[in-house]
Amino acid sequence: MFFSEEEAVQCSVFESGLTVEELLSLLEPGNSNNSQNSGSDGSSRAVYSVVERKHRRMISNRESARRSRWRKKRHLEDLTDQLNRLKQENRELKNRLGLLTHRCHVACRENDLLSAEFLALSSRLSDLCRILVAMQSQQ
Repeated sequence: MFFSEEEAVQCSVFESGLTVEELLSLLEPGNSNNSQNSGSDGSSRAVYSVVERKHRRMISNRESARRSRWRKKRHLEDLTDQLNRLKQENRELKNRLGLLTHRCHVACRENDLLSAEFLALSSRLSDLCRILVAMQSQQ
């Protein structure tokens, strides 16, 4: 479908979010885009360009806000993933610590038993040395 230049201007005007008054001022015969000798034509273009700039700025701001929300959401997801990884690592480290603590207690008990056995064997060896010395002195 083809539009005349005036219809195309009107379509773009509706998309730009102009008020009814601004639309009517654009449609007045003295404010036509084809008329270049009219002094009010420049003001219509100025109004149109200001409104168009505002509309573009609004769209740009919305897009920027959308990107910002997306970045914030992505950052939150990344932090959540990191939190879950760190919680898992923390559980694994606690399990390792518990296992090592248990092994340490077992080793300490074993060390205590070996120390007691060492003392008993040392005492027995000392007794055997005295018996041996006594037997040698009798001969």
